[in-house]
Amino acid sequence: MDKKKEILRRLSASDNYVSGQELCAELQVSRTAVWKIIKKLKEEGYPIEAVTNKGYRLLSIAEADVYNHETISRNLTTEWAGRPLIFKEETGSTNDDIFALAAEGYPHGTLAVASRQTAGKGRRGRNWISPQDGNIYMSILLKPDIRPENAPVLTVVMALSVYQAIEALPELQHSQAGSPETSLTTSAMPEEARINEPVKISFGIKWPNDIVASVNGGPYRKLCGILTEMRMEDNEISAITIGSGLNVNQTAFEPEIAENATSLSLTLGDQINRAALTAAVWKFFEKNYQVFAQTGDFSGLRGSYEKGLVNKGRAVHVLDPQKPFTGTAVGINDHGELLVEPDDGGPVRAVGTGEVSVRGVAGYV
Repeated sequence: MDKKKEILRRLSASDNYVSGQELCAELQVSRTAVWKIIKKLKEEGYPIEAVTNKGYRLLSIAEADVYNHETISRNLTTEWAGRPLIFKEETGSTNDDIFALAAEGYPHGTLAVASRQTAGKGRRGRNWISPQDGNIYMSILLKPDIRPENAPVLTVVMALSVYQAIEALPELQHSQAGSPETSLTTSAMPEEARINEPVKISFGIKWPNDIVASVNGGPYRKLCGILTEMRMEDNEISAITIGSGLNVNQTAFEPEIAENATSLSLTLGDQINRAALTAAVWKFFEKNYQVFAQTGDFSGLRGSYEKGLVNKGRAVHVLDPQKPFTGTAVGINDHGELLVEPDDGGPVRAVGTGEVSVRGVAGYV
């Protein structure tokens, strides 16, 4: 008998409190054992209320952010993306986990997910700060039949997929069909955001791999970062992993990133179901990957990506180690490269994802 599942079943079946004594008798375990199981369930996100002399009661489980192998699997509707699923409470890096799984022979589509990371990775060798709980850290294993020089396109495919999944969140009420802005009632927002009505929230993509959010026309802040890594054998791709770190229910950030970072919970003023969001990301990714595989480039997804591209029309610094320059972002091309019109009047330049970083002249975007 799985005692944890049995306690969860017993609490789910009751609208009232279930005493610890009843649980002890039914499971034939001690009160200490029951307490430890309840503690573990609460750590996993189950909203269990404990009241002296009454017992335990499971609160609104439909709205709970329960994040584990079972809840993610239950939400997945994909054919191959996220299958099989490997879930850990804690890991060093989900990207490293994927390469280890690839070495063991795991298939295309394998997904590694963790509640927290101790050695998360960012672009260009940076560390990715991965707090204890409330966010999504995940990496997928891909074994595509493509040339190595086309692999960076997968970064923008992933960014588009995360953006689309966020736009499809049930917590959002679009002000009009196809609008990049979302209108929320102020009751759903944090008190400090209830200043100008109606509240306007804009989500977007900062090329190539950041998902950002803006409230009431304020500065864009980072919600998600994406890192693509590749392994080669005999000059061919043996495995690719795309890792994503998505700030979901985090409420505070380290001082060094607080100015430019936010979370979905802080932006929307509500807790987000991570299992459902994780599944939505892979639903969109599987669809987008199919388009990419058919065309061999980003041409079939370019229009959708540009709708969310917040760099477009903005002044940007291209931090090229060889020759940095300033210009105006005008869009992307079929290879997922950012097109920038230089301020010096030269021809439009295509900026590759693996070559440089781009920053806004007036701020992060």
